[in-house]
Amino acid sequence: MALPSGAKTRANSALRELKKLYPGAHCELDFKNPLELLVATILSAQCTDKRVNLVTKGLFKKYRSAGDYAEAEPSELEAAIRSAGFYRAKARSIREMAAALVRDFGGRVPRRMEDLLRLRGVARKTANVILGTAFGIAAGIVVDTHVKRLSFRLGLTDEEDPEKIEKDLMALIPKKEWIYFGHAMIWHGRRLCAARNPHCSACPMRAYCPRRGF
Repeated sequence: MALPSGAKTRANSALRELKKLYPGAHCELDFKNPLELLVATILSAQCTDKRVNLVTKGLFKKYRSAGDYAEAEPSELEAAIRSAGFYRAKARSIREMAAALVRDFGGRVPRRMEDLLRLRGVARKTANVILGTAFGIAAGIVVDTHVKRLSFRLGLTDEEDPEKIEKDLMALIPKKEWIYFGHAMIWHGRRLCAARNPHCSACPMRAYCPRRGF
């Protein structure tokens, strides 16, 4: 499907305004290494970053390597992450992901998209978070619920599928800005462009935003 009319101009304008609003936009999950970020990102599914950071504060002290997670007692790991929601499924994903790291990658988080996508609990969004935030590799643009909503609302895409939205955004945004753009769009979605009550009067994009979807 073709890009919406005027999408390139709006994308350039949006990127310019995002840089003014959030020059230091970054991933708001707490982590010290790629493995911690991978675990935190799996936990963040349908959970706030604030809650995840509370959970991982103790989790990362107890489990320090892929082997620790792979060999974790399921009930103990589930208890440790319970408040992040969907704890049984997330614990299983973490344990199986970690076992694959030990088995196939020497216990280290791989730096290639195709390798990350082989891990349980890792889809393209998560892989983009790891590659961009942990390794500084711009393999794509993170498309979470905020980026999906804002991309449609701003008239940057007509797609609904995250991977198709990502392709549209990659065509609009310079590659050197892909990592930043994902973070900044998430910050804007959390701080101004909310799903139900966006603060349009305070938004510098209001002059050219089509405000689609609400």
